[in-house]
Formats: sequence, C-alpha cells, structure tokens
Amino acid sequence: MPIYTPSPPAALLTSSPIIPLITIALVIMASAQRAAAGRNQLLRVPPPIQRFKYSKRVVLKSILDREDKGLAVAGQRVVVGGWVKSRKERAEVDDAPIPTPPAEADDVLFGEVHVQYVPLLRPISGTPVGGGGGGAQTLAAKDKHIVIYLLINDGSCSSNLQLVMDSSMSIPGQVVTVGNSILVEGVLRRSWRGRRRVVELIVEKLLYVGAVDLKTYPLAKPQPSSLFLRDHPHLRPRFITVIGTVARIRSNLTCACHAFFDDLGIIHVHMPIITSIATGTQSQRFQVTTLLNAADQGHVDLEVFKAAVQEKRSRIDKLRRGGNNKEALVAAEEDLEKSKELVRVLEQRQKTATVYVGEVKLSEDFFGRAVYLSTSAGLHLESYACALSGVYTIGPVFQADESRSTKKLAEMWMVEVELAFVELEDVMNCAEDLLHSLCYSLLATAGNDLKFASKQIDSDCIKRLQSITSRPFDRITYSKALDILNQVKDRSFLTEAVWGTKLSEEHERYLADDFFENPVIVYEFPKEIKPFYVRGNANLITASAFEIIAPKASVGVLVRGSQKEERLDVISKRIGEVGLPHEQYDWYMDLCRYGSVQRSGFSLDLEKMVVMATGITDAEDAIPFPRARGNAKL
Repeated sequence: MPIYTPSPPAALLTSSPIIPLITIALVIMASAQRAAAGRNQLLRVPPPIQRFKYSKRVVLKSILDREDKGLAVAGQRVVVGGWVKSRKERAEVDDAPIPTPPAEADDVLFGEVHVQYVPLLRPISGTPVGGGGGGAQTLAAKDKHIVIYLLINDGSCSSNLQLVMDSSMSIPGQVVTVGNSILVEGVLRRSWRGRRRVVELIVEKLLYVGAVDLKTYPLAKPQPSSLFLRDHPHLRPRFITVIGTVARIRSNLTCACHAFFDDLGIIHVHMPIITSIATGTQSQRFQVTTLLNAADQGHVDLEVFKAAVQEKRSRIDKLRRGGNNKEALVAAEEDLEKSKELVRVLEQRQKTATVYVGEVKLSEDFFGRAVYLSTSAGLHLESYACALSGVYTIGPVFQADESRSTKKLAEMWMVEVELAFVELEDVMNCAEDLLHSLCYSLLATAGNDLKFASKQIDSDCIKRLQSITSRPFDRITYSKALDILNQVKDRSFLTEAVWGTKLSEEHERYLADDFFENPVIVYEFPKEIKPFYVRGNANLITASAFEIIAPKASVGVLVRGSQKEERLDVISKRIGEVGLPHEQYDWYMDLCRYGSVQRSGFSLDLEKMVVMATGITDAEDAIPFPRARGNAKL
C-alpha cells in the first residue's frame, strides 16, 4: 500500500534542510515496515519440528540437523531430553542492562542499519534511543544469580544443544551435572557462539533428572583413554560423541544394504549361528557344549580344597613353632595328608572330565554331536539360493583368531549374498554396485555425521567415499597383481609376492593406495588358497574367486566372493583333497545331486566397511560390544 506524503510549501522545499532528512526517514520507515511484515509472516507459519512419535519429546536432530541449524524454529516451545555432556556456570548481575543479541546479517535491511547508527533518526522511526536491533534494554531485579549452561545430546545427531537455566531451578535432592540424563521444557531462541549464530533452549521447566554419583561414575575422570572406555562399553556411547556417530553410520549402512537387495528382489533370510560344519582349523573354531557345566563345578570345589590345604599348612607351621602340643601336631599333619589326597582325586577327576567332554561322551551333550559357532553362513545360504534364486543375510560370524590385530575381531558381522544362475563376472558386478550404493547412501543421508567424522576422526573420509563413487573399480587377475608387485623398484616388501601365496597387507595397500588409487578387484586366485567349494577353472590351476581391496583406510580386503562348484564329481573330489569328512558335507553335496545350478556369492565385512567410511583406526570401535582375544566384556 503506497504511503501518502502531503506536499510541503515550495519555500520549504528550497530552503529547509530538514526536508531531505524527513524524506530519508520516511523511506527507511517503509523499508522497516516491510521487513517487520516479512518476519511476522515467518513467525506465523513456523517450520515443523519432529516430535518423537511415542512421547512428547522433540528429537534434537529435527532441530540441529536442519539446513538453518534450527534458527528458523526459534520461539517455539519444546520438550527435549538427553545426556549432559558439559556444564558451565556464570554469575549474572540482575541490575545490569541485558543487551539484545545482534540480529543476523540476512535479517538486517539497509534502512535498519541507518536507524541503528544514526541517533537522530530513532525518534522518527520509533526505535528506542537506548535499544539495539529494535529491542529496548531492560533492568532486571537487583540480585545476582547463577546461570547454568548445559550441553546435551540425545544420540539422534552429532550436534549438542545448549540449555540455559537458572540455578534455582532444580528437583529436590538432584544436582544437574555431567553424565545426568535430563528432560526439560522451554523455548528455543537465537544466540551467538563466537561469530556463529546458533539456537539454544531457555529452560522453563525441569521435568526429570537421572542422577549420577561422580564419586563412583567410571567416566567422571577427564579425558579417559580409549582402552579405558573399551572396558566400559555400556557407558562409552554417551561419553564420546564419536561412538554415537559411528553407530549411526553403521545403522545407515545396514539399512542401505537392505534397500539395495530389496530393490533387486533378493530375499533376506536368517541363517543359523550354531552349526555342525567344522570349517577352518580346530584352533579357529569356537565349540559349543553344555558338558563343561559339571566340570566347572568340580573346578570350584577343587579351588576350595586347595585353599583349605594352604590354611592347614599354616596351622601346622604354628604348631611346630610352639612345640608344646605334639598330639595336635600329629593330628593336623594327618588331616593335611587327607586333604592333599582329596585334592589329588579332584585333580584326576577334572582331567578325566576334560577327556569326557572332548572325546568320549559328545552323544550326551545338548546337541548329541560336536557343534560350533558359525564362521560363515555361506553354505547354508546356498541351499536357499537353490530354491529362491537370490538370498542374503546379515549376521554375526565367529573366529578364534589368536592375533591381536586392530582389524580382526572374534565376533564380526557379515553381509553374505548367494545368487543362483549367476557366474563370477556377474557377482563381481553385484558386489561393486553394492559398495557404490552404500557410499552414495552415506553421502546423501549421513552428511552431518560424515562432516563430524571428518573433523574428529579422519579429514579424508568424505573424499574417500566420493572417490569410490566417482569411477568403476579396477580389475586385475591374481597373476597380474603379482607382476605389478614384482616390478616395483622404489620400495621393498617384507613379504615376497610369490605364486600360490596370499597377498599380504602391504601388497594390498600398494595396489589400492599407490598403484590404482582406487578400489581394485583381484580375481582368479590359485585354487589351493581358496576353499573347497570355489569352482575350479578349466586350467585346473586357478579358481573363480575374487577379492575387493579398499583404498586409503588400511582396510585391506573388504569383500570376498566366488562362483561355487556345481559339479558333483568335482566337489566330491575336492572335499577329499582338502581332508574333510564326506559324511559331514553330504547334505551340501545334495545341492549338486538334485537340480544343481550355477551360483555365486560374496561376503562384505560390515566392521571394515564402517572403518573405511569413518576412518577409525580400530575395529573394536566399529561395533558396540567388541569381542576379541582376552576381551569379552559384558
């Protein structure tokens, strides 16, 4: 609507210096009115905030992970909860003027700048003389009070929300400190943090506080080491934001796997964890039995009697030093001999129990036979692929590896896939597409977590994912890989690249990091270094197997796969060559006896995928409750 301005007398137009000033003021006022109207319109239709479906709490991600970082929802009343990451206090003097925070540059118009910095224009525009940014300064009560600043995180995102609350606001008997859980109600407002504009919550109601006793709280000490935190895996995700970031990225990867296979019509099936298939060497398997229960009880009794023997020896020493009561000494010595004999009997019984469990009475065990924790679901998965065409599973596998490598765990999670009517090249294409899809998913939907990981863990993690999605993987045969490695002149490898041996970690790093600078697929390995079920090639020397080596994160082999042997005579001969009992794999040979089909599959190490995506250096930080040699906490 145009602003009506009456025409002044001609004399004033030519002689009065006030007229240009009035004209400028009117223009500025009109500009300010339009800006205020625009802001009021925004306030009338605030952007929505996501409230958790099953409570009144607002998820912090819906506030802090917005493009505007929550600034557009300032002024809204919300209930939020989380765990306190830090606490600071500051004394506020109530009789001091409280300045209004400066407005954002995007919200300040040209006219408002002039009104703010030209005092003569303030009475004309209606701006209070003492105010800044359109708000009047106020005088509060005359007392001092303590303002508490808390940073909380609810695990939905990497960012923390600052709560501002008066120290008088408390629940009887509760003190809000680091480690507490807290549920509050308040109003969001804009504030400054350094030079950045941020949103914070002014607390009006303290709804709940979960107390922490700092005297006994294991994580109360400042800057605990990563080893200390691994000893408290049930508490470390709330102490280290990085652990939450890794957990969300792991969740994203798992969901992306399901989405990828679902789009292809590949069916998700659950495979057994306990199996009678004794794959791997005896030292690499975890055996499952209930027969040790009785032996454990005998072990407890034995320790009790050993302790009693030591006590009786101490009593005899005292009697000998006294020298006055020979009868008591003789009786004590006889009692000691009886106890020692009992210990010998129990020790012999315990040795017998070990033979009983391992060799003689497995028929009396829970399953009536030797069973183990699965080292791979692949063979069982094949049986369903031979009926449903395409299947996959995501689950744990177990390996009793004695090494203490930062890349190996005793319990790992694998994405395993088996596809019928598929040859080696087809399954290599599928594995490459899966990795591309997972990286795309992280870049598209986990951007804030990746940014946090790039700042706190590995500055190259985003570039690494972008590089993986930017071009196809390189592909070479095992023989070609050996040729490349043996032609290297500018460095020496600790392990020589020789035909018939596995590629070492330094070989893998050179191929992916230095030579190709890209994920590389190595295929057609010597059949002697691959499992019996891998299909042999026509040359009778190599097998249809492949490995995908990931670059730049010291991950090594990320995916292993192969085409499976579908010929009954060949698989039967191969089982004999590697020294496995035919009767144990007779069920597996049924897949070749009845309606055999070409089939191929692969497995993706989920922990290694997390390591590659985030850049963390230890696989124990890629899984919530790590299991490794000498470590099975909780």
